[in-house]
Amino acid sequence: MDPKSPIYPFLKKQGVLILDGGLATELENRGHNLDHPLWSARLLINNPDEIFAVHRTYLQAGADCIISASYQASLSGFISEGVSEKKAKALMKKTITIACDARDEFLSTNNDDQRIKPIVAASIGPYGAYLANGSEYIGNYDINTETLRAFHEPRWELLVQTSADLFACETIPSIREAEALRDLLDSTPDIQAWISYSCRDDSHISDGTPIEECVSLFEDSPQIIAIGINCTAPKYIVSLIRKIAPRVPSKDIVVYPNSGESYDAKQKKWLGISSPLDFSEAALGWFQAGARLIGGCCRTGPDHIRTLRKTLIKEDNKDNYPGLWEQDYSVPQ
Repeated sequence: MDPKSPIYPFLKKQGVLILDGGLATELENRGHNLDHPLWSARLLINNPDEIFAVHRTYLQAGADCIISASYQASLSGFISEGVSEKKAKALMKKTITIACDARDEFLSTNNDDQRIKPIVAASIGPYGAYLANGSEYIGNYDINTETLRAFHEPRWELLVQTSADLFACETIPSIREAEALRDLLDSTPDIQAWISYSCRDDSHISDGTPIEECVSLFEDSPQIIAIGINCTAPKYIVSLIRKIAPRVPSKDIVVYPNSGESYDAKQKKWLGISSPLDFSEAALGWFQAGARLIGGCCRTGPDHIRTLRKTLIKEDNKDNYPGLWEQDYSVPQ
């Protein structure tokens, strides 16, 4: 673990870094209709204060890292909705400004002097998010790596210019897309990032590629500080961690599954129910399996993160989970 890494202080002090939960989920809970090609990025245009408020809520709930609203933001997406290129670029950078402002405002009012300064991750969502047809859960893109790189490059170059602490390349469903992101990462050597895949079962990412092959793509990258899974059913996480860990023993593992509900792309709605307590109890198993960056994705909210933090970071667990209080990031045997 590089002491200069933005995640190092959290792992050194508390053994785990708590991520936030679903941004869009909480925006919907606050009454916003996100059935739109821009999804939560739509609010960057007409109601950015709501994004600020959700970031602030997750920080209050205990998140050590908040992820920006750039997941479904792209120049082509904004322009297709009638936004000028100049404004689209400004909106892209604004996703980081909003997150940093929420973090700074939280710190100015937070009375817990033991809390480490939270970090901001710039979300790099998949090409499928731009398509807005659920293909980030399938990865069935009929385009090549070069085209995927060209799609990501404008947003990547804009976010490099911001004060984000690291990049979150997330919900990646396709090995081709991962290759495109690896190429962009190599072209910006000062950027650190994590890469997390969406998976269809306990062995394969969404396009059917074995998770081991996807992990191997980044095992020699000094810029990738964590590799893992997000927006995937919780029941698959432990098995996926056990397949990832032996391939990247020098890197940390990041997991932020969905709530366990299933998404119906045709109906555009989630089916099932979610329990914050069950989610946090499952997270203990993820930690035991080797995950060190843990949070939630779709259909998880502040209650999930609050319960997650209380479960993973408390003295009562010290005997059962000693790694939580030791500077030891090795995967439990």
